[in-house]
Amino acid sequence: MKFYLGTHQPSWLARDLDVPLMVSHRRLTGRRTLPRAKGPWALDSGGFTELSLHGRWRTGAVAYLTAVRRYATEIGYLEWAAPRDWMTEPHMLARTGLSLHTHQHRTVSDYLRLRDLAPDLPIIPVLQGQSVTDYHRCADIYEHHDVDLAALPLVGVGSVCRRQHTAEVERILRSLAARGYRLHAFGAKVLGLTRYADAIASSDSMAWSFAGRYHPGCTPSHRSEANCLRFALAWHAHATRTLPLPTDAHHTQTLVRAA
Repeated sequence: MKFYLGTHQPSWLARDLDVPLMVSHRRLTGRRTLPRAKGPWALDSGGFTELSLHGRWRTGAVAYLTAVRRYATEIGYLEWAAPRDWMTEPHMLARTGLSLHTHQHRTVSDYLRLRDLAPDLPIIPVLQGQSVTDYHRCADIYEHHDVDLAALPLVGVGSVCRRQHTAEVERILRSLAARGYRLHAFGAKVLGLTRYADAIASSDSMAWSFAGRYHPGCTPSHRSEANCLRFALAWHAHATRTLPLPTDAHHTQTLVRAA
């Protein structure tokens, strides 16, 4: 499983890091100059903040695609980008005043539009829901529009990052993986990843920044570790060590230790 380190510091893209990064569109948009990436990264659309603040998407499809194309060209190494999806947490539905089904249909419709307007850009589809049934219904909507999710390199799973019930998230992800999907779990909890990392292709987290707020800065210029690259990398390394190794990797490391 690839584990992206979420960051609100775009300058980190230009650092020679042995860690894939996740950066939000909201942190990049409007910048006159962009960093040139030295490693792989993925683009989050910033949908959670967008809908939380405004109750709708204010960024149009063409404007978003123009931005994604610029990032892919000027920053480079962009592996994939999230669409302008619609999250389905209860408080998000209350904010937009729309139903869960409407959020699902809008998420699918946006992916279809972005794909048709810019088929060369690595926009991934995202599944939204609350229950196992919801997510499979969302998958069925894609399939109804002739999107073969199992044939795609990656399918995002949204609205799981703030779930407190790890077992429920595990059921959702394993049931989707059983359909042959290569999944990215947006913001999944590290505790949960220790249970279902084998069922997904990738995930991301910015939990290090929240934890860093409560750590004194490592230098006089740092009031806390919430923006510290060294702290973030140490957190990522520790979190990665807690994840179960794939069978082949575990076998390889066993042989190395034995040697």
